Amino acid sequence: MEKLHIVTERFFNVPAESLFAAFADPVTLARWWGPHGFTNEITHFDFSPGGDWVVTMTNSDGTDFANRWTFQAIEPPSRILALHHEPMHVFTLEVTLATEAKGTRMTWRMQFDDTPENREIERFIAVANEQNFDRLVAELGA
Repeated sequence: MEKLHIVTERFFNVPAESLFAAFADPVTLARWWGPHGFTNEITHFDFSPGGDWVVTMTNSDGTDFANRWTFQAIEPPSRILALHHEPMHVFTLEVTLATEAKGTRMTWRMQFDDTPENREIERFIAVANEQNFDRLVAELGA
């Protein structure tokens, strides 16, 4: 099956270690993860290759979205590969952190099966990723 790729990137005025730490600490991660208006309850977080991350995201109208991630690779401070996200919108996410002169460029590469359903949510995901980055900027003061 063909793959649908969604790539989102942004420059952050902080070192890669600070961005990496925002992923590695579940308390910090819960504060910034997701689009605007979402809160998070992390019930399990094993930030290691093969480890799982279980989070319930709740939007502003109170709707819960259960999410489970499995980490395939973690290479501090430059790369996190979440092997699998489920149950809805099954995809993989690779996060890379590239040091630049005055900060770090973070790139998210999401890979979905190229289905009509995933094509429909493609635009929403691009906007949601930007909102996620906005929340991370606010969390880090970057």
